[in-house]
Amino acid sequence: MVGSVHSWDVVTAADGPGTRFVTFLAGCPLRCLYCHNPDTWQRRSGRPMTVEGLIAKMLTFRPFIRAAGGGVTVSGGEPLLQPSFVADYLRRCQEYGMHTALDTSGFLGARATDELLDDTDLVLLDVKSSIPSLYRKVTGMPLEPTIAFGNRLAARGNRIRLRFVLVPGLTDARENVEGIAKLAAGWGNIDRVDVLGYHRLGVAKYEKLGLRYPLDGVPPPTPEQLATAAAIFADHGLEVSVT
Repeated sequence: MVGSVHSWDVVTAADGPGTRFVTFLAGCPLRCLYCHNPDTWQRRSGRPMTVEGLIAKMLTFRPFIRAAGGGVTVSGGEPLLQPSFVADYLRRCQEYGMHTALDTSGFLGARATDELLDDTDLVLLDVKSSIPSLYRKVTGMPLEPTIAFGNRLAARGNRIRLRFVLVPGLTDARENVEGIAKLAAGWGNIDRVDVLGYHRLGVAKYEKLGLRYPLDGVPPPTPEQLATAAAIFADHGLEVSVT
């Protein structure tokens, strides 16, 4: 099984519990206005790697990762562009006793087989908006597939860590945040909501790729704006973290 792998890293407290071996796969169908990894959009931006090769890299960090209460995370890009590769990799990681996480927008959730989800301990589900027109403005794609995937995960009992990026003037309207909070509370399988502040760390990548940065001039949210969004999620009985 060969996949297109953009890069990998070992990180803490950003892509799931504990210290994680995170694999970033190449290719994504969404074009989020605040995307900070435009270099992962195209499948050709990655390099071919077998599941065996990726497992071998992961195993070099396995003792440290397990001691730190972590595991492996598959991210992107959008990992469900390569569902067979992801399924094989997660299954092998489970065989090695690793906690597994899938970081996805949910837009391609229909491509995730039940077997893939059986081998996923935690889904990091990025919900960009609860309003269809705004979701399309932010991503260029419809909201419905993400909702359908969330409904499916809830019915299966898969644990979700919901991630929401707060962008001033774009996603921070109370109606939008309230809608996401109601959605998450209704699913009933949310471990935690991560409210993530929009940042401009990817601007240099756009310049390097010769791309126009879509949110030029948009500032990061203030601590007060982040706290307001977090309070809305908390009011719906959800555990919240702000980053």
